Amino acid sequence: MTNILPLETLYDDKQGKDLPLTDALASLYGSLRFPPVSRPYVISNFVSSLDGVVSLGVPGNSGGDGISGKNRQDHAVMGLLRALSDAIIIGSKNLAASPRHNWSAERVFPEFADEYRILRQRMKKPGLPVNVVVSGTPQMDFTLPIFQSTSARALIVTTDAGAAIVDQEKLPSNVQIVPAGEGPLLRAEQIVGAVLKSQPDTKIILLEGGPHLLGTFFAEKALDELFLTLSPLVAGRGREPGRLGLVEGNILAPDRPAWGKIVSVKRAENHLFLRYRYPY
Repeated sequence: MTNILPLETLYDDKQGKDLPLTDALASLYGSLRFPPVSRPYVISNFVSSLDGVVSLGVPGNSGGDGISGKNRQDHAVMGLLRALSDAIIIGSKNLAASPRHNWSAERVFPEFADEYRILRQRMKKPGLPVNVVVSGTPQMDFTLPIFQSTSARALIVTTDAGAAIVDQEKLPSNVQIVPAGEGPLLRAEQIVGAVLKSQPDTKIILLEGGPHLLGTFFAEKALDELFLTLSPLVAGRGREPGRLGLVEGNILAPDRPAWGKIVSVKRAENHLFLRYRYPY
């Protein structure tokens, strides 16, 4: 059994249908429920400092580990959310910041690899979730593991003009290009539509970044839930353009505020695990 302290549940609204977690995952997280919906349910997962920073913007240290302090519970919950998802959406900047990464549950917390695999089997999900890379002007290294993997599918969602550029690349058979319309910036509706065009049976979509994509989904009222790990870190800000907040590129309040309803609050020592639902 993996040696990891379970999350302490401080509040849980207990609404929705229980997911078939394994004993080990239930011991870590407690009950996990989602409301029944007849469309893809879009959730997001971020870790933030106390002062709202989600990326330090430092080369080699721009991912979530610099914010969470490599918190093991944060990694395990990230793996859990990946395991129950059909598609995981990232931006091309996420890929550039973590070029050797592949977005799978096993990659982020390998100690629970068997537990995540059993959960996917119980939820009747095939293999691994598809990795969706969103880029308006796709200038990416197609030799990276996310594109060269033989075990997971990759989906490049781009503009019509971007698709014409990517079509000239020699890509493995597991990589699919889906043009989502005119650009230069893609809307959340276009991105979700592209995922459904490729995977019509998609039920849960996990948005892992970055802040600009999250801002787009909030602005279009296309995000159903936010899982937010609140780290005890105070990061501070200067004039660094790469030190990003949770939402970038869209001003929401006061004209388009996104008021959340708290679903659960959990704790692992000095980290809080918050979950909000957005009924808008």
